[in-house]
Amino acid sequence: MLSIIGFISGIISGMGIGGGTILIPALILFTSLKQQQAQSVNLFTFIPIAIVAVITHVKNKNVELKLWAPLTVTGIIGAIIGSKLAVNLSSELLRKMFGIFLFGMAIYQFFYKDKSRID
Repeated sequence: MLSIIGFISGIISGMGIGGGTILIPALILFTSLKQQQAQSVNLFTFIPIAIVAVITHVKNKNVELKLWAPLTVTGIIGAIIGSKLAVNLSSELLRKMFGIFLFGMAIYQFFYKDKSRID
């Protein structure tokens, strides 16, 4: 079961959708992990998967390098704050927050209308 979950999560991650949307709920459902543990497993599995995806996207010239640096720097700052929050929240609250986030993203994607890019 874990191999199937990992395989599907890897495909979703490689597409840039976010394998954690599959991996975290699956780990909660099929293992005895708490929310914080499932999220940490997701982060560790994300690293090698992301490296492969980045190499592929760079080779295909899909990376907007001018966006990369500011997003990375602010993302690191956000990750520090978010990880400190995650370890200090109850597993139950964190699980509910994650569910609300996924639900919100699903609603957004359902009603998303393609907008013209403004550069």
